[in-house]
Amino acid sequence: MRNKQTIVAIVPAAGVGSRMQHNAPKQYIQLAGKTILEHTLTKLSQLPQLQTIVVALSDTDPYFDELPLTDARIVRSSGGKERADSVLNSLLFLAPNPPDWVLVHDAARPLVDLADIERLISECLSANEGGILATKVKDTIKRGDTHSKQTVPRDDLWQALTPQFFKYNELKDALQNALQSEVAITDEASAIEWVNKPVKLIAGRSDNIKITTPEDLALAGFLLNKQQNESAV
Repeated sequence: MRNKQTIVAIVPAAGVGSRMQHNAPKQYIQLAGKTILEHTLTKLSQLPQLQTIVVALSDTDPYFDELPLTDARIVRSSGGKERADSVLNSLLFLAPNPPDWVLVHDAARPLVDLADIERLISECLSANEGGILATKVKDTIKRGDTHSKQTVPRDDLWQALTPQFFKYNELKDALQNALQSEVAITDEASAIEWVNKPVKLIAGRSDNIKITTPEDLALAGFLLNKQQNESAV
């Protein structure tokens, strides 16, 4: 690595989380005494290599400014209708002083392991190409609607996680081009894949779950307690 690379984190958090059946967006639901978003930002705050942590929020979000956040690197930007819009808005927000790389992480993944993030960053910087945390698919996968029509071979199937880590300019250009072409973008990697750029797969812990449903919240509480006990040993 020639020079020290600048890295900024982006946390898209403008969604309403309707599947949680809760009166507040899911990132503001309490988990072990803190909101989910606080847990996630606290985790990212432990990464000294991050220059800034940009949280993409709805302009009408009334909750964020009430959070007791102490990391001065955390700033707010305007979110968008979809995740890809929020990420692109954050990239454009950073345009006056762009970083070399961006680390995009789901607001609702508070259980991500710091060692996994460190490995993702290190391996991508060494290879000079973007990548994502992912886990190998373990279950048998079926294709069908109301009935199974096919069993899908899983040897080369991975479940995409976050963070996802890409060069700033590559991700900005890929997202802009994909959105202008009305391509369905489900994560940052799908935009990079669309412009035929490489995406490294870095194996991460399977307990890096995304909290989407009430059942996930109960599981996250159990896993958070387990992780805290592990780190205390």
